[in-house]
Amino acid sequence: MLRFSGAGVSEVGLRREHNEDSAFVGPYVALVADGVGGAAAGEVASATATFALTATALARFGDPVESVLRDGVAAARQSVSRGVDLDPARTGMATTVTAVACDGHRIVLAHLGDSRAYTFRRGRLQLVSRDHTGVQDLIDSGRITPAEARSHPWRNVVLRSIGADEGVADDDVELTELSLDPGDRILLCSDGLTDLVPETRIGEVLRLRDPHSAAAVLTHAALGAGGIDNVTCVVLDVVDGPLVVGDGQLLGAVCDVANLVDPGFVCRG
Repeated sequence: MLRFSGAGVSEVGLRREHNEDSAFVGPYVALVADGVGGAAAGEVASATATFALTATALARFGDPVESVLRDGVAAARQSVSRGVDLDPARTGMATTVTAVACDGHRIVLAHLGDSRAYTFRRGRLQLVSRDHTGVQDLIDSGRITPAEARSHPWRNVVLRSIGADEGVADDDVELTELSLDPGDRILLCSDGLTDLVPETRIGEVLRLRDPHSAAAVLTHAALGAGGIDNVTCVVLDVVDGPLVVGDGQLLGAVCDVANLVDPGFVCRG
C-alpha cells in the first residue's frame, strides 16, 4: 500500500512577529496552509482549516480520496466562517490550502491559493499546482512574463482561498490526481519559500536523502534570502508498505490550541 513518509519545518521568518502558516504531516494526509489577514487572525484561519481538513481525512481513511478532500475543504470553510461569527474582529481572515491525501492506492492533490505542490521524480522537479493569483492569470494570458511577475504589485493577491467573506464555492477547490510511485517525492510549501528560493535550488536540495534535512535546508535557504515571510516546507517520500497507524505531526500556528476555532464543531458538523 502507498503512503507518505516525511517531515516538515515551519519558521516565522526574520520580519514577521508571528507565524500564520500551519501544516500537518501524516502517513496518508499532509498539507500546508498560509493564513492571511494580519490583525484579522490569519493564524486562526490557517490553524482552523488545517485541523478541520485533517480531522476529516483521518476519520474517513479508505473513502474516495476526492470526496474526502472536498468534504475536508467544506469543513474548513465552515469552521473558519464560525470563527468570524464568534468574533467579528476576525472578519477578513483567510488561508490558502495545499493538501495531498492517499487511500493506499491513489494520491490526490487539493489546492486553493498560492502555496505550492511539487513532485520530484528521478531528479526532475515539477510544479503540479497552479497559483490562484491575479499575476498568474496575467502570465497565462501572455500579458506579463514570469520574470515580470516577480516584482508585480499584484503578485500576492490571492483569488481563491478558504475565508469567511469570500464567495468561492466549495466545488471550486482544484483536485488533481498525482501519478506517483514509491521513491517519488512531494514538496508542499508556502510562498515564503518560493518567493525567495529559485526552483533550481529547490530541486538541488530535494536530492538530499532525508526528508527532514531537505525541509530544514529549504527553510534555511529562504531565511538566508531575507526571510521576509513565514516559511513552511513539507517533504514527503512516497513509500510502499503495510498499513500504519499514526495521527501525524503538527507545525506552525496549528500547534497552539488557542488558534483553533471550536474543535468540537468539526465533529458535530
